[in-house]
Amino acid sequence: MMQANGAGQGQDPELPCLSSAQNGGSHSNGLIPSTGTGGTVGTNNGALAGAPSGAAAASSASVSGTEVGSSTKKKKRLSQSEEDVIRLIGQHLHGLGLNQTVDLLMQESGCRLEHPAATKFRNHVMDGEWDKAEHDLSELKALMLSPNAIVRMKFLLLQQKYLEYLEDGKVLEALQVLRGELTPLKYNTDRIHVLSGYLMCSHAEDLRAKAEWEGKGATSRCKLLDKLQTYLPPTVMLPPRRLQTLLRQAVELQRDRCLYHNTKLDSNLDSVSLLLDHVCSRKQFPCSTQQILTEHCNEVWFCKFSNDGTKLATGSKDTTVIIWQVDPETHQLKLLKTLEGHAYGVSYLAWSPDDTYLIACGPDDCSELWLWNVQTGELRTKMSQSHEDSLTSVAWNPDGKRYVTGGQRGQFYQCDLDGNLLDSWEGVRVQCLWCLGDGRTVLASDTHQRIRGYNFEDLTDRNIIQEDHPIMSFTVSKNGRLALLNVATQGVHLWDLQDRVLVRKYQGVTQGFYTIHSCFGGHNEDFIASGSEDHKVYIWHKRSELPIAELSGHTRTVNCVSWNPVLPGLMASASDDGTVRVWGPDPFDTQDLETFNENCSSMYS
Repeated sequence: MMQANGAGQGQDPELPCLSSAQNGGSHSNGLIPSTGTGGTVGTNNGALAGAPSGAAAASSASVSGTEVGSSTKKKKRLSQSEEDVIRLIGQHLHGLGLNQTVDLLMQESGCRLEHPAATKFRNHVMDGEWDKAEHDLSELKALMLSPNAIVRMKFLLLQQKYLEYLEDGKVLEALQVLRGELTPLKYNTDRIHVLSGYLMCSHAEDLRAKAEWEGKGATSRCKLLDKLQTYLPPTVMLPPRRLQTLLRQAVELQRDRCLYHNTKLDSNLDSVSLLLDHVCSRKQFPCSTQQILTEHCNEVWFCKFSNDGTKLATGSKDTTVIIWQVDPETHQLKLLKTLEGHAYGVSYLAWSPDDTYLIACGPDDCSELWLWNVQTGELRTKMSQSHEDSLTSVAWNPDGKRYVTGGQRGQFYQCDLDGNLLDSWEGVRVQCLWCLGDGRTVLASDTHQRIRGYNFEDLTDRNIIQEDHPIMSFTVSKNGRLALLNVATQGVHLWDLQDRVLVRKYQGVTQGFYTIHSCFGGHNEDFIASGSEDHKVYIWHKRSELPIAELSGHTRTVNCVSWNPVLPGLMASASDDGTVRVWGPDPFDTQDLETFNENCSSMYS
């Protein structure tokens, strides 16, 4: 173990801390000073190497005096974590060009940023001295994580050397590197074939474009060093920008643990405060009633925002569909048009992928499906296969040219925009339907308390989810990985469709045998919302079983909740009380805003 002041004479050369005399090299912190775009290396403090003069001499004398005076004092022994922190700070300061500060930090702590062999290797790479850099690998070999790493590192060095020769127009030298140095490595022959093709590039711009390479200079060499470092232990060479990486991870972890975080967090650390923990206020969450829409004259059974978030469609027992326009500035909803003529109440709605069309379905005794052109308000198709059919659910194919529909009478269909039957699947009493993003698989919940996948192309089906109670409705996340089920007498269940496992059961909601539609929502679909027979809207964070909000206001069962896919602070709920409630953040005055800014340190400018 090294001594507390780093002055031990028998230290292991791999250890990051040592006496200032051991730092060695042209720069006492173990790193070259920051380079310009041309890669030219400056001197330590802007003066020529050699005897200091003027202020530099005074500074040198001052430091020497400090060293003599402090040598009689016993320094505190640094722990491994303290050494790591010093190295991280030193690396960050070096990146800012504060090299004198780094020198003093390393000198006083007795630490070095990296192994001397790594420093020498770094300097040679940044200066484009490829033969010397290749020779350095023999010295670094004993320090590498893997015995095979030296071949990979050598390949990366020679690749950069080859590309720089080509850019300089030195085709013969480049060819010699390719044939005499890269090929004998017998490593990554596919890449060598690609590299050989660059010999045909007519000019430097063509080479940089085809190779997806920044060109000769500091930028590409820094990226090369980042790749080379992955083969070396961090005790030898620190990973690039390590402190920024750790801080970014800490910010992201705090955001992920924040139950009310509902905005996109900029990954740039300049956009957040590192002085306070990340805390989001509940006031920025859609927990407050912004509007009560009362234009329906009977129970409202369904509501759904369009995919672009600019409209809301609501369906009611009064047989009408109302299209609402969302104001992009105020987020207030205004009646755009009413679609009338349905013979039954409207219990389900589905927007086409491009929001051009809207399909309306009715309750169990409804044998018709209505396909509306939202832009014109005209009915394009009224589809019915049989008066004995039950068309209660519908789902669009991702191509926007087909849809599937069915009900509990024992079959479901695939149709085109004109209502022409393309395919049918018999013997399935459908409760709810969904088309996956592959364009082939249709998910259908049936009366056997399960969800099965049906493929119209190869006519296969398979069991995906099995519940113990009836599945009243379900929806699928945007990435197709998760399914959210409303299960009779049980509540809301989250399933992983890929692993076919029950992930979580959410508590609080009252779910009997009414059809209630829940939804994913918020930024990155981190939240789940559902109506309930106790007249409330419940919101959960996806990873938490207990609700983070219970929204009151409706006076009868809440049948459906829809979260705006573009505006994460906007949500709508439809109820048997005949109203649609629009939920948003709490309105706050200036004083509230100041309090919020104090409590939410991650709000970005």
